[in-house]
Amino acid sequence: MSAPTYSEAAEPLMTPGQVATLFHVDPKTVTRWAHAGRLGSLRTPGGHRRFREAEVMQLLNSLSTEATGRG
Repeated sequence: MSAPTYSEAAEPLMTPGQVATLFHVDPKTVTRWAHAGRLGSLRTPGGHRRFREAEVMQLLNSLSTEATGRG
């Protein structure tokens, strides 16, 4: 299954490196998450992955909530 194509999205997009910095992981880990379906991604015309900021923040918040035991 291929990722949707980037088409001048009005929403803020993030690079794998930016996402990796937020999660304190390697950018390749972020790419693996996208491949596994844990995090959705778009493809630029050049084939690079981009991640929707809102989706990234939602995942970060859900993981933070799990880590602190709040729900």
